[in-house]
Amino acid sequence: QLQAFGRGFVQPGSSLRLSCAASGFTSDDYDIGWFRQAPGKGRQFVAAITWSGGTIVYGYFVNGRFTISKETGKNTFLLQMNRLEPEDTAVYSCAAIPTTKWRFVRYPEKYDYWGQGTLVTVSS
Repeated sequence: QLQAFGRGFVQPGSSLRLSCAASGFTSDDYDIGWFRQAPGKGRQFVAAITWSGGTIVYGYFVNGRFTISKETGKNTFLLQMNRLEPEDTAVYSCAAIPTTKWRFVRYPEKYDYWGQGTLVTVSS
């Protein structure tokens, strides 16, 4: 089970942290990714991290503004978003992908489990 937290309405330039609580997974079997979906658009890959936190991949648009991490001692995965722009407005979801499919982390269809999504709105 995956649960995402941290929805918010923020102004451009602000920061927001999303968290994804994962339960019921075996650490050696799955890794975690974040996707977003803006109104009228398809899912866009944001970032992915191995369960151990040792390997990270970012979407091409991130440009250093977002950081994915794993909370120490917990099965909680964080997405720190800085310098938010109106174009970042979307529903953000975390998902679990089998470790054997790590090379496909940018592709949402390769993920087996999805959290419910949390809305982030960036507007002045």
